[in-house]
Amino acid sequence: MYRGLNVGAVVPARDEERNIGPVVRDLFALRNEANAPVIDHLVVCDNGSRDATAIRAQEAGARVVRQDRPGYGIACLTALASLPAVDVVLFTDGDRSFTAGQAERLFAAIAEGADLVIGSRVLGHAEPGSLSAPQVMGNRLAALLIRLLWRRRITDLGPYRAIRSDSLRLISMEDRAYGWTVEMQIKAIQHGLRVVETPVDTRKRRYGRSKVGGTIRGVVGASAGILTMIARLWVAQKTQTLRTGRRKEVDRS
Repeated sequence: MYRGLNVGAVVPARDEERNIGPVVRDLFALRNEANAPVIDHLVVCDNGSRDATAIRAQEAGARVVRQDRPGYGIACLTALASLPAVDVVLFTDGDRSFTAGQAERLFAAIAEGADLVIGSRVLGHAEPGSLSAPQVMGNRLAALLIRLLWRRRITDLGPYRAIRSDSLRLISMEDRAYGWTVEMQIKAIQHGLRVVETPVDTRKRRYGRSKVGGTIRGVVGASAGILTMIARLWVAQKTQTLRTGRRKEVDRS
């Protein structure tokens, strides 16, 4: 619990047997002012791992669910379906790229009134090699498009983020793949939610290969998913605006 808010954590993971244990233990080690755990519930979604990811996560104290269909979004949705009722949901990766202690920055912003808090790797320190060149360029392009289309300045689509549960229900997440993070940010903007960014550091993964920046397939898939989601949400918004305008014209006539 953090400042009276019950906190749940969601960790999608695939083939992270050497990383997931420390991630889970570090999150459970977070303490509030009363020296009680900050994380009340933690669910790891084993997204079709071929190694001992699930076993290591369970050993560290996580609730583990399995989803064999690959996809970042569907892994998050699967974990959320098993997460008990909480006030705030923290999303983080299972590759040890983020520092668990910096989650306090995200929770503090939520406690101070934010609906969605993005841990920005751009505003924080990125260890050399932690982000590939395609990841950096794709991030910049997505941020530029959001600024042009929705007039909102963002710096990062980072996966280290916290959101109020009622806000998460309101935006009704749907994406099953790499469009998940940008869908959350754009829908939050569309619904008029308070979205803020806070600096977080990111480290080069210690073990294994990145599912996004580590392969050409990952880079292409992530880029296509993000750009497609931006286009889909923009078209849907414009279509809704046109329909609303037509209904008003009909009502006036």
